[in-house]
Amino acid sequence: MAEINVGFAMCGSFCTFKEVIEVMKKLVDSGYGVLPIMSFNAYSTDTRFGKAEEHIENIEKICGKKIVATIPDAEPIGPKKLIDILIIEPCTGNTLAKLANGITDTPVTLAAKSHLRNERPLLIALSTNDALSASAKNYGRLLNTKNVYFVPFRQDNPKEKPRSMIADFSKTEVALVEALKNKQIQPIIG
Repeated sequence: MAEINVGFAMCGSFCTFKEVIEVMKKLVDSGYGVLPIMSFNAYSTDTRFGKAEEHIENIEKICGKKIVATIPDAEPIGPKKLIDILIIEPCTGNTLAKLANGITDTPVTLAAKSHLRNERPLLIALSTNDALSASAKNYGRLLNTKNVYFVPFRQDNPKEKPRSMIADFSKTEVALVEALKNKQIQPIIG
């Protein structure tokens, strides 16, 4: 198989980082070239789920590439056609809203805009506490946007967080393969 170059953008749903970094590692181990991208918050915030510096070091070691963490570094992604597909995993409600409304003020959202200009797929792996409230209109809008696909998602914790949804990260690679064929994996919501 010819190498497929994947942009892998992470936003600040910090509780998912351990699982998401494992997905990134599996993609690299499967032979994909992975260009890591992080939002300002994902790149710079220490949380109870880990220190930013440790995440950065781990991701750069896995991918063998420096993380795209600035707007100037994200801008060439489209013009230079650096990637075949862009995955945003995890994609927060904030980033989802920006994508749905054309706001490009972070490395992740500018990478998406820059990449989509080439009519190549954007794969979103949602992780937000307001998916069944304020963010619902945004993923609804993006479901109807050309070249935008979703990793299947489900309610996160219906009893304690009734409006929260999270992607099934174990389906990232199969969703990636289908998105490269311009197909949405089904069912979207589980």
